[in-house]
Amino acid sequence: METSSLAGCTPLGILWRAGGGKKRIASFKFRITERQSGRLDKPLTLSEKIVYSHLDDPINQEIERGKTYLRLRPDRVAMQDATAQMAMLQFISSGLPRVAVPSTIHCDHLIEAQIGGDKDLARAKEMNKEVYNFLATAAAKYGVGFWKPGSGIIHQIVLENYAYPGVLLIGTDSHTPNGGGLGGVCVGVGGADAVDVMAGIPWELKCPKIIGVKLTGELSGWTSPKDVILKVAGILTVKGGTGAIVEYHGPGVESISCTGMGTICNMGAEIGATTSIFPYNPRMKAYLDKTGREEIAALADDFQDLLVPDKGCEYDQLIEINLNELKPHINGPFTPDLAHPVSEIGAAAEKNDWPLDIRVGLIGSCTNSSYEDMGRSAAVAIQALDHGLKCKSQFTVTPGSEQIRATIERDGYAKILRDIGGLVLANACGPCIGQWDRQDVKKGEKNTIVTSYNRNFTGRNDANPATHAFVTSPEIVTAFAIAGTLKFDPERDLLTGADGKKFKLNPPSADELPSKGFDPGEDTYQHPPKDSKGISVIVSPESNRLQLLEPFDRWNKEDLVDMRVLIKVKGKCTTDHISAAGPWLKFRGHLDNISNNLLIGAVNIENNKVNEVKNYLTNQYGPVPETARAYKKQGISWVVVGDENYGEGSSREHAALEPRHLGGRAIIVKSFARIHETNLKKQGLLPLTFSNPADYDKVQPEDQVSIIGLKEFTPGKPLTCILKHKDGSQDKIMLSHTFNEGQIEWFRAGSALNRMKELQK
Repeated sequence: METSSLAGCTPLGILWRAGGGKKRIASFKFRITERQSGRLDKPLTLSEKIVYSHLDDPINQEIERGKTYLRLRPDRVAMQDATAQMAMLQFISSGLPRVAVPSTIHCDHLIEAQIGGDKDLARAKEMNKEVYNFLATAAAKYGVGFWKPGSGIIHQIVLENYAYPGVLLIGTDSHTPNGGGLGGVCVGVGGADAVDVMAGIPWELKCPKIIGVKLTGELSGWTSPKDVILKVAGILTVKGGTGAIVEYHGPGVESISCTGMGTICNMGAEIGATTSIFPYNPRMKAYLDKTGREEIAALADDFQDLLVPDKGCEYDQLIEINLNELKPHINGPFTPDLAHPVSEIGAAAEKNDWPLDIRVGLIGSCTNSSYEDMGRSAAVAIQALDHGLKCKSQFTVTPGSEQIRATIERDGYAKILRDIGGLVLANACGPCIGQWDRQDVKKGEKNTIVTSYNRNFTGRNDANPATHAFVTSPEIVTAFAIAGTLKFDPERDLLTGADGKKFKLNPPSADELPSKGFDPGEDTYQHPPKDSKGISVIVSPESNRLQLLEPFDRWNKEDLVDMRVLIKVKGKCTTDHISAAGPWLKFRGHLDNISNNLLIGAVNIENNKVNEVKNYLTNQYGPVPETARAYKKQGISWVVVGDENYGEGSSREHAALEPRHLGGRAIIVKSFARIHETNLKKQGLLPLTFSNPADYDKVQPEDQVSIIGLKEFTPGKPLTCILKHKDGSQDKIMLSHTFNEGQIEWFRAGSALNRMKELQK
C-alpha cells in the first residue's frame, strides 16, 4: 500500500525531508502575511490563509469575497474511477505528455453490492476489465497513481494518505471536502477542472465567502459528529452554503475525532458549500501519527499559528452550536436538509405517512466508515447480541478502505457486525451511489431505509422512487436495524431480549484510532513508472464503454435564435436527475451511450411525468434523450428551463457533457449549484439565471427561445431573452450570468478544452 513517502504525494513532510520544507513554509507564511502591504491588513480566517497562499499571482490578484475569481495552484488532484474516465479522455485530447501535479485515480464507483465483499469485487473486476485496464494504462502513461479496485473509497484513501493541514486539493467528486477533517481546503470539481490543473493551468474559483460555525461544549452519549452536520444542514438547507467555505472553530472542536471532522466536512457538500474545514488540533496530530505521517504532524506543530484562524477574523455568517445540547438527528426523506431529532422521527413518520418499518439499515460510505464509526456500531451491536438479539432489518456494512477492512477484521468489529446479521460489502461506494442490486422490494413499492450515507435524493440508493431514505450516524442506523422501526429512540426506549427481559442500549463508545495501529491489508497501489514511453493506451472504436472525444463546435458568432425548450423542469433537479448513476455508471467513459440517460429523472412541469416530453417536430411525446437527438439531427438547438439550485449533488460533469453533446445551448434556471454551473461553462454551454426569478413562470414548454446580445457578451452584463409563445405573443426577459472574461472565451471556443488547445498553438 502507498504511504505518504511515495512519489506522487507532496505533503509538507515530504518537502521537509527533501530539503524544501522550510522554504515552502516560508513562502506560505510570506503570502498569508501579505496584509503587511496593506491589502489584507486584517485578521484572516483559516480558509483565507490556505486559499490565498495558493494564488497563482498573489501580488496582482484581486481579492473580494463572493465577487472576484481567484486563479489558484492546487497541490494535487484526486479522481474516482467513474469521473476519471472522462477526465483522462480529456487529458489525452490535450496532447500533453504527463500531468503537471501529483494526481491519483481511485477505483471505488464501479463495484455493485450484491452478495458480499469478495464475490462482488471479483464480479466487478471481470465486468469492468476494459475500463480498469484503460485507467491503469492511462495512469501509468501520464504519471498518475492508480488505486486498484478493492482499495477503498477515494475520500478515505485521501484522508489516510494525501490530506494534510494547509493543502489545497481538488477532487472529481463532490465529497472531496472530507479532507477538511485534516485541516486542508479540499474541493470537489468537474473533470475539466481537474484536466486544467493536471495540465499546469491555474484553477479558477470564485473567491469564497466564509461561514463560521462556532462549536462549544462536548459531544457525549449518542450524539456523534454526524449530528453536527445534520443540524447544520437543517439550518442552512441544501443551498445555504453555496459559494462559501464553512469553517468550524471554537472550544468544541477538540471533542471531535479527526475522522469525525472528516464526516462533518464530507457532508458539507449537501448544503452546497465549496468546502468545509477544521483548524489544526491534537486530534489531527494523533491521526497523522497513526497513519505514518509523524514528520508532517511535527511540522504542523511548529507552524500551528498558520493552521488556525486569526483571533478577531470576520465571517460572512456565524452559526453557534452547543454540543452539550445537541441531540442525535436523522434527516430525510428525499432531501438531506429535512432535519429531525431522532426522538421525534417516529411521530413525524406517522404524521406524514412515511413507512415506519425499516427494511434495510446500511452503514459505511465515504462519510462514515472510519475505525471509530465501525467501533461505535459494534458497541451497539454487541449489547444486542448479549441479550440474544439480531437485526430485525437487513443490515449492510461498507468498510471505507482496505486498511479499515483489515483492521476491523483483526480487531473483531467485523465479526460482531456479521453476528448481528450484517453483510460486509466490498471496500467501495456501493449502495450510497446506487450500486446496489437490491432484491427485497419491487420498484414502486413504498419502503424505508436508514443509512449513514450523505445523500438521499429520490431513487438515489436503489433506483426506486418510492424508497424513503433517511441519513443518520452509523450507531443510530445500527440501533434502528436492531429495533426495525423508526418509532425506536435508543435514548429512551427499551428492547426485549431473547429471554423476554427488557433492556436499554447504553450509549456507544469506541477508540477513535486502533491501539495496535492500522493493518494496511493488501497492497492495492500501482505507482506510475518513471519512463512511460513504451506504454500504449488503447480505446477500441467498437467499445460500448469507452469513446475518444471529438471537439465540440465553436460558437458561430451569431445570437442563438428560435431554440426549443427540451424540458421545463419542475422542482428539485439534482445531477442524479440529469445524469443518473447506478446501472448507467458503466457508460461514464462513453459520451454517446451515457447521453441516453439525459434528464430521465427530471419532472416535466407540463405533465408531471418523468422522461416524457413533447417533440415539436412530430407533436408526439417521448423520452427526453430521444427528443434531444431528434432536434440535434434536424439542426435545432434547445434549452432546459429549471428551478432553484439546479444541479445540486454530485460533481459529475456528464450532467454538462450530455446536454452539450445532444445539441443543448443554454440552461436557464432560478439558481445553480456551484460545481454544475462551472461544469456547464467548461463545456461551452450558457448557464443563465432569471434576473427576475418570477420570469420562470413566463416560459411555456412550447415556446421558442432566443438569446440576444452574444456579440457583446461581457462580464456583469445580462443577456436578453425573447420568448415566442404559441399564440404569437412575445415576452422579453433578462438573463443574468457569472461569466468572467476567460470563461467567455471558453464559450466562444466551444469548450474550455478547445480554448486550451488554442492557447497551445
